[in-house]
Amino acid sequence: MAWNEPGGGNKDPWSGKGPDQGPPDLDEVVRKLQERLGGLFGGKGWRGSGKSDGNGGSPGWGGAGGGISGNAVMLGAAVLFVIWLASGIYIVGPAERGVVLRFGAYTKITAPGPHWRIPYPIDEVRKVNVDEISSFTHKAAMLTKDENIVDVELTVQSRIQDAADYLFQDQSPEKTLRDATETVVRKTIGGSHLDFILTEGRSAVAATIRERAQGLINQYKTGLEITSVNMQPAKPPEQVKEAFDDAIKAREDKERLENKAEAYANEILPQARGEAARVLANAKAYRDKVVAGAEGETSRFLAILNEYEKAPQVTRERLYLETMEQVLGGSNKVLLDVEEGNSLMYLPLDQLINAGNRRDQARELKDPGSAADQEPKSAPQRKVVRERRSRR
Repeated sequence: MAWNEPGGGNKDPWSGKGPDQGPPDLDEVVRKLQERLGGLFGGKGWRGSGKSDGNGGSPGWGGAGGGISGNAVMLGAAVLFVIWLASGIYIVGPAERGVVLRFGAYTKITAPGPHWRIPYPIDEVRKVNVDEISSFTHKAAMLTKDENIVDVELTVQSRIQDAADYLFQDQSPEKTLRDATETVVRKTIGGSHLDFILTEGRSAVAATIRERAQGLINQYKTGLEITSVNMQPAKPPEQVKEAFDDAIKAREDKERLENKAEAYANEILPQARGEAARVLANAKAYRDKVVAGAEGETSRFLAILNEYEKAPQVTRERLYLETMEQVLGGSNKVLLDVEEGNSLMYLPLDQLINAGNRRDQARELKDPGSAADQEPKSAPQRKVVRERRSRR
């Protein structure tokens, strides 16, 4: 049965009193608590009985009976002071920078590692991660310089470069970066032609957007650094996509044909240049040959003319003899001009004999047996045969 139910005797388990006892005396409870606290600090409790004295004073520590000692108070204060100083030690992570504030004002930036600051509430440290990469994607349909609409999508990645500017110079650096990116993208796309954006100009447009956006957020001192701008291939609106695809295909065919023609030209031109160089070299060689021959003939003629002027008769005879030697040098017959008589033909018998010998040798090589039968084996017989042949 519960203590507060009817018939339960009304025994309060917290008061320690019986059913007829009233609530505990509040002064008594306070006095006991004070005595226990005083025992912890080496004293004997409050001075007096815990009630006010006759002069209206309030009870307190100390007195003749004891109290908290001065050494204990100083020791406790020293321990608390050391704990307070130790609370100023902090560690900055490898990817972080510590921004130290003194009474709320920026003081300095600390590098990674252990550091000490004046403990709270004088100094405060805010740690900022400067290696974390944050990114966002921007999509929009924009008007180009040649009045065409194009869908642009790009991803911007950034990180914190200056922790102090990031915390105190701009209220919302990320929003400022987004607004700056949108402004720069519209300006850059609006100043470029559609063909340039769709084809080879994508990387150039992305680089321009990054440079301009970085310059703009630097003016606002956001403390952010744009690490990269990745621009996806620009696309025309869906309503005119087929027409753009046809135009792109025609452009690709044009480039293919131009490359093919250039390759053919690169193949033909070296051959033509080589052929032209060869013809020029042959012509130059022929020219040099003719000129050299003409110069040689001229020199020879002048030399003969010089000798002719000195001895005309001797020179004429020498020229005649040299000419006849050249004309008759390859003939097997010799004509002798005899004065007061008929011309006599001289037959070169030695050459005729040599010609007969050559025929015999050829016959022997062709048919050695028949030649052996027809030709006498003895030397006198061969000599008689040769004389007969020579007489013929």
